Amino acid sequence: MNKILCRIAAWCAQELIWGGELLGSENLPAQGPAVFVCNHLGALGPIAAYASLPFDLHFWIHADMLDPQQAPDYLRLDFVEPQLHIPPPLSHRLAAAISRIHVPLLRAIGGIPVYQSAEQISKTFDLSLEVLEQGGFLLIFPEDAAQPADEHSRMSPFKKGFARLGELYYERTRQRLPFYPLAVHAASLSVQAGKPVYFNPLNPPAMERVRIKNALEHFVRQMYLQAEEKAMVHAHLAS
Repeated sequence: MNKILCRIAAWCAQELIWGGELLGSENLPAQGPAVFVCNHLGALGPIAAYASLPFDLHFWIHADMLDPQQAPDYLRLDFVEPQLHIPPPLSHRLAAAISRIHVPLLRAIGGIPVYQSAEQISKTFDLSLEVLEQGGFLLIFPEDAAQPADEHSRMSPFKKGFARLGELYYERTRQRLPFYPLAVHAASLSVQAGKPVYFNPLNPPAMERVRIKNALEHFVRQMYLQAEEKAMVHAHLAS
C-alpha cells in the first residue's frame, strides 16, 4: 500500500466528490485491527466511507475490478452505462480509458481482490489476515447484489462469508476481532459509525458467522433509517 497515495485519494474523494461528515467518531477504534462493514449505495458507499474514515484502509473489491483484462467490461456494465447513462459504443471506449487508470490506482491504495470461486477465495482471506495481523483496517461491503434491495434502506441482505475473518483471525492470534458497522446516507451527506460487534469464540463457527452478519446488517440498516428520518424532518422544517 502506498500510504501517501492513499491520503491523496482520500482527500480527493472527500473534497471533490463526497464532501460529507463523519458521525459517531467516538465509536471508532484508537488502533487496529478492525473491520468496517458498510452499505454500498452504488458507487457512493465506497467513496464516502473511504473519504470519511481517518485510517489507511484496505478494502475488499470485486476481483474483476483489479484485473486489467476484465475491468473494462465490469466498469461498463456496472458503472458507465447504468450510472453515467452513456450508451455503446462510447461506453466501451470510456470504460477502457477509466480502467487504465483505476486498476493500478486501486491496487496501490489497498484494494484486496474478492474472488468468486471457492478455490480462489482463500487468497482474499489470506491477504486480509495479513493486513489485520499488522494492526490494519479493512473496509467491506457485504451486500448480496443478487438479492433485491429493501425500498426503505436501499440495502440488499448481507452475505455472511466475510464473518469468517473473525474465526480465522482468532485461530491465528487468539484475539477477538471487532467489526464496526457504517451507514452511508446520501441525502444528509453523512457516514455514521456504530459500536463494534466482536467475534465470540465460544459460539459454533457457523452460528457465529450468522450472528455477526445479522447484527451488523441490523445496525447498518437502523443507522441508515435514523439518518433518513432526520433528513425528512429537516426537509420538512426547511420547506
